[in-house]
Amino acid sequence: MTGRSARVAGPGLSRGSGPAILWASPLPPTRSGVADYAAELLPFLSACAPVTLVTPPDWRSAGDEAWAAGIPRVGCDQAPDGDAISLLHLGNNPYHRWVATRLRRFGGTVVLHDSVVHHLLVEEAAAEDAWDRFDAELTGAEGAAGGALAAARRSGFHGRLDPFLFPALGVYLRLANAVVVHSRDAASCVRRAAPRTPLELVPLAVAALPSGQRTEARRHLGMSEREVVLAHFGFLTPAKGLQTILVALLALAELGVPIKLLVVGEGREGELLEEEARRAGVADRVRLTGWVEPDELGRILVAADLGLVPRYPTAGETSAAALRFMAVGTPVVVSGHRQFLELPPAAAFRIAPGRAGAAELVRIVVHAAGNPESLSAARVAARRAWEGGGHSPADAARRFLAAIERLSGARPPRTLEGRPIEGSRD
Repeated sequence: MTGRSARVAGPGLSRGSGPAILWASPLPPTRSGVADYAAELLPFLSACAPVTLVTPPDWRSAGDEAWAAGIPRVGCDQAPDGDAISLLHLGNNPYHRWVATRLRRFGGTVVLHDSVVHHLLVEEAAAEDAWDRFDAELTGAEGAAGGALAAARRSGFHGRLDPFLFPALGVYLRLANAVVVHSRDAASCVRRAAPRTPLELVPLAVAALPSGQRTEARRHLGMSEREVVLAHFGFLTPAKGLQTILVALLALAELGVPIKLLVVGEGREGELLEEEARRAGVADRVRLTGWVEPDELGRILVAADLGLVPRYPTAGETSAAALRFMAVGTPVVVSGHRQFLELPPAAAFRIAPGRAGAAELVRIVVHAAGNPESLSAARVAARRAWEGGGHSPADAARRFLAAIERLSGARPPRTLEGRPIEGSRD
């Protein structure tokens, strides 16, 4: 899914009045949540301040970049120029490796999309054959246990929970002038890893996708009004909770609840879910759509009675998926864990993390099926939470600009060896 926004000035800000910004992040057509975020926020941010895009390596235009209209671009190897604030968007996947390289070379302000960056550190080491650096940095960030884990990783041994137990956040934050986060949970992680680094918290920008009316959307999708429609979307990995969803689906089928599950996204985990549903005799209740265009995703979001975001373990990301549902007035079910606890419980129903949450998910769905008034109230609460939380791109751009203006005086850090970072003004 790639977001699209109109390029208009945000209310209360004059066009071009903010500080110059050099923006480095994944960009559409990359199928990345941060790329969607960039496409939705940049039209509003660039209407308020001079923005220059750093284009990712090997990036190719999709030819429909209304979100980037009028924004100049530079190559990913070009050093920051003048007094522009360099915004480096870090997430816990390979799409951000080139951004990490820029951080190492030039420093800058990190916009942190995950508070676990262990996977990114591994990707860097593997791509650059920099295992000695990986050992030193993981030891520096996580102590002797981090060093032992690094040695095991070099020998080909690693566990599924290693990245979450050893997030390695300090590796990158020691190179940052300042940090911007999107949740209180992430702010706490930053304060522990880099207590002296200037920090700002701003809401995550998530647009309300075009969706139409719920009845029309369900008709378009072939869903009847008597069915309870559940929806899950995103890149499909084991941590996204699909096994928990499947266990609940089997129980709901046994209880005779008329249920339909829509799963949107790519990844091997979706195929495994489909195979297991077929073996369990509930394949007719599951529909995998693969990747869909924004208009189609909007219909799915509004057609659903409940969005499902039972992610566990978590890399500490603010859930754009949960906010995407709430933006169109669809309540969500989330893991009662870390940053998900910041979502209002009237709109985001909490279940136990992991498979233990399956029973609670069943209870929530059964309640929703039998209490349409309660579900209607949750829809109103969901939309209000999105609006009141400052998540619309226009509101988020205003808050983001105010935050980076406050951070603009942050001095560049030094490297671990005590030398100024290349390209800094020290």
